Amino acid sequence: MAVIETEASLHAAHRDNHTHRDVNGGWLRPAVFGAMDGLVSNLALMTGVAGGDIGRQGLVLTGLAGLAAGAFSMAAGEYTSVASQRELVEAELDVERRELRRHPKDEEAELAALYETRGVEPALARQVARQLSRDPEQALEIHAREELGIDPSDLPSPLVAAVSSFGAFALGALLPVLPYLLGASALWPAVLLALLGLFACGAVVARVTARTWWYSGLRQLALGGAAAGVTYALGHLFGTAVG
Repeated sequence: MAVIETEASLHAAHRDNHTHRDVNGGWLRPAVFGAMDGLVSNLALMTGVAGGDIGRQGLVLTGLAGLAAGAFSMAAGEYTSVASQRELVEAELDVERRELRRHPKDEEAELAALYETRGVEPALARQVARQLSRDPEQALEIHAREELGIDPSDLPSPLVAAVSSFGAFALGALLPVLPYLLGASALWPAVLLALLGLFACGAVVARVTARTWWYSGLRQLALGGAAAGVTYALGHLFGTAVG
């Protein structure tokens, strides 16, 4: 027996299957980048120092110093970067706001012409532009979306980016140090835990991308492992030369 779907159920199914994740938020990129950077940089730093035959106490100190320095550096860099980007966007919005106030008809005609280039009939394009331009704030939002490609109501937060970056970097950088803090004296537990963390981070990232979890995890594992291997070799080489 065939199941007949009503128009309402079809609309509901389309709505449920056509929702999108937030791709403009200010936390995802710095959090992911921070965790990956914390893991790779601190693992590479510690393996490089370990290659020079430094003692356990020196390795722990190196790992904790790398964690603190990297976390503060990432947070400061993200805050400055996102704040500068936001200030630039706000300056452009002020320019557009002044143009809408001083030359409303020209801006309306510009919007109508834009719709015409996208295939809307000229008369309809002018009508739509006229209706959208009645509300100054709505007109500003439309012009910002169409001309600048931004949403004025969804600008990234510098503070969110900084905090996300700081926390993620610190968490990632802690993994290579953790075995030593728990009493380990050999390098391999730190490397193993860090590599597992890299694979897990890559797999988690795949949850918000189109990649499979195993591909993303293996890719990050290979990149982090290569960085650790190269720095260990360099540390051993330089340690032997200095010694």
